[in-house]
Amino acid sequence: MANLFHRWFVEHPQSVDETYAEHFGVASRFGWTMVTGGLACFVHAVLPNFFTRTGSTAVKRLYSEMVARQPGVRRPAYDEPNWRPEYEI
Repeated sequence: MANLFHRWFVEHPQSVDETYAEHFGVASRFGWTMVTGGLACFVHAVLPNFFTRTGSTAVKRLYSEMVARQPGVRRPAYDEPNWRPEYEI
């Protein structure tokens, strides 16, 4: 049972240098950002003048943060203020 507990609650957070609580906070924030960004995209689908960049901003921010968490990564181009993808939602 202790081995199962370790595998479920300790192994992965340790692999990314976090405690369970730290990992819970980061993963929850990422999840909430995806949910709210997704809801904004659904509203945008029905009412195109609303939330014109909310989904794209959420994706860029999460992607930038995810890449920045990788070891040895310098500030990527998409993290620059004037970077824009070819298409925005």
